[in-house]
Amino acid sequence: MGKTVVSEILVEYHLNRLQPEKLQFALFDLRDYLANDDGKTNHAHTHSYYQIIWFKSGRGKHYVDFKEYDVFDNAVFFIAKDQVHYFDDNRDYDGILIHFNESFLVQRDNEVDFFLKCGMFNNPYQQPSCCIGRGIEPILEEYIQQIQRELVNARSFGQDELLKSYLKAFLIQVQRKKNEFEEKQGKQSFTVDEKRLQLLEFIHLIDANYTKGLSVAEYAGLMHISSRTLSDLTHQTLNKTPSLMIQERIILEAQRLLLHSNLNVSQIAYRLGFDDPSYFVKYFKKHAEVSPTEFRKSIH
Repeated sequence: MGKTVVSEILVEYHLNRLQPEKLQFALFDLRDYLANDDGKTNHAHTHSYYQIIWFKSGRGKHYVDFKEYDVFDNAVFFIAKDQVHYFDDNRDYDGILIHFNESFLVQRDNEVDFFLKCGMFNNPYQQPSCCIGRGIEPILEEYIQQIQRELVNARSFGQDELLKSYLKAFLIQVQRKKNEFEEKQGKQSFTVDEKRLQLLEFIHLIDANYTKGLSVAEYAGLMHISSRTLSDLTHQTLNKTPSLMIQERIILEAQRLLLHSNLNVSQIAYRLGFDDPSYFVKYFKKHAEVSPTEFRKSIH
């Protein structure tokens, strides 16, 4: 597993990113992982892969994009690529870590649809954790055991396909349990329909292209729908305009870099695709209601 130093503070970790011949998937025991990390997980970091953290037991806090979330028995966190997160100082956790690159799970169009249906990674409008409660652990444990057995068979025939199947099954079971939990609490559970898939596709596209300055019409074109259809979609599902969602993603990344890196404002502006740093300052102040410098000072 490699790493890239984005600045003297924010580090980005990778999983065989430049070695496609190697397995784009990894499984770790959480207690061992935390014990051997030399304190790295306690510092804000990001990674280019996706991460599932299953806290089987233990209580504490986990931090994702400026927010603090409770850790409790059978909490599962879904950390998307590029999200900034870190662990607390507690090392007394039992659990499992799953790492995988997007290319591992998504290789064909139908797999893209599946990935979007499991919107736990792709939706910034819901919290990144869920409680699976009791009763499902034996099922999830069986998938983990199958994965562990398969990982022993170094690059044997069909290994990627089997691991992908176990990962998909794990995600499906967690999504089912999450739906049940939300229904008991009277919340609207996750339902897969055409509008939901389109919304998640739009969020996914924003995440991949927000530094390129694409217009709403260009995003709509990538989705093979009209700008009006896209606007109706985001208004009906989130009561937001497409432009606002694009702006929110840019501001989120700016806030991440202002808080977790020592890049200056001009460097952040260029990193986010702005040709003129002064315009970036105006843009940030308009949407965040404070200047980048004021935001950085207030958070620190």
